[in-house]
Amino acid sequence: MESLPSRGDDPVLRQLTGTIRFDLRDGKAVESWFLALDKGDVKVSHRKAKADCVAAMDKELCDDLVTGKTNGFAAALRGDIELDGEVALLLEFQRLFPGPARGRPAKRKATA
Repeated sequence: MESLPSRGDDPVLRQLTGTIRFDLRDGKAVESWFLALDKGDVKVSHRKAKADCVAAMDKELCDDLVTGKTNGFAAALRGDIELDGEVALLLEFQRLFPGPARGRPAKRKATA
């Protein structure tokens, strides 16, 4: 998340305005990341301030989201992410992260 301010003139960021706080659990410890998005300008801090959207999850899951190993929407539907507030803001923000690696699915053999 620390690299977000250096994304420059990213078209996805230009559309987003609002605040998102990620509360990442690692055992009993909770680390907060606060993102203030303003039409392309991104400020990142470790403040635990009130935000338009709050996403609480395990730190390992967040790492998987950022690297594209896991889809945030699917994780939220499974209940792996606790969401509060303007969820649509988080869904738009997720577009900044890479998607899962795409490969051709294996062909299934017909069974008789």
